[in-house]
Amino acid sequence: MPFDQKQIYPIDFNNSAAVGVDIPFSYSAVFKPNYTTKDAIKNNLINYFLTNPGERYLNPIGGGLRAFIFEQINTNNLTFLESRIKENLNTYFPHINIGDLEILQQPDLNIITVKLTYSVINTNINDTLEIDFA
Repeated sequence: MPFDQKQIYPIDFNNSAAVGVDIPFSYSAVFKPNYTTKDAIKNNLINYFLTNPGERYLNPIGGGLRAFIFEQINTNNLTFLESRIKENLNTYFPHINIGDLEILQQPDLNIITVKLTYSVINTNINDTLEIDFA
């Protein structure tokens, strides 16, 4: 009888091996390391949303959300932005299942909030990310 096997990343069991770097960079040293795959994936998503496409040399990855800061906030723009985010996340993060993606607006303050609930395929990793763009 088949069953749903969950993958556990072996590096998560090694408390002295860092998996990634925390964002924002506000540690007393240069970088604050993180030690779990869950934190590394969340920081990779934050980095994706805060990077513009083409900002990193020879790397097209990036959410490009800063381009929408000075756009008129309306339903058409938000619908386009939501579909573009889903398409890019499926392309650049194929190991992530998008549970819920909400783009909230505060047009008077010209703020867009992206709320993403996601899970990592074949693991028990479930998390939520919320980022404001102003």
